[in-house]
Amino acid sequence: MERPERKIAAASVTRKILVRPEAEAEVQQAFDWYEEQSEGLGLEFLRAIEACLSGVSRNPFACTVVKVPNVRRAVVRRFPYALFYLVDDEAIVVIAVFNVKRRPIDWLRRV
Repeated sequence: MERPERKIAAASVTRKILVRPEAEAEVQQAFDWYEEQSEGLGLEFLRAIEACLSGVSRNPFACTVVKVPNVRRAVVRRFPYALFYLVDDEAIVVIAVFNVKRRPIDWLRRV
């Protein structure tokens, strides 16, 4: 006699993703720069950002907490960028979309 599988329903919380204006400006600047380098590369950058945001949305606590309390970092694939964000009960707040080759003090001021 087979035992029925035990299924546990995970409570899934859907959080809004809020992107601060500074982070939006960084995405736009990077998009423009990549488009200047090669037509279409900016769109690939945007797709990589969207994929990273999608992963963060699905599991916001999977990414590494950086030295600043409660700030998490999600690495963008293929590009030297990372998303820095905070998670609360209702939202994921993106505070920076930052080129990881730059000095971290620039985004730390936003926390």
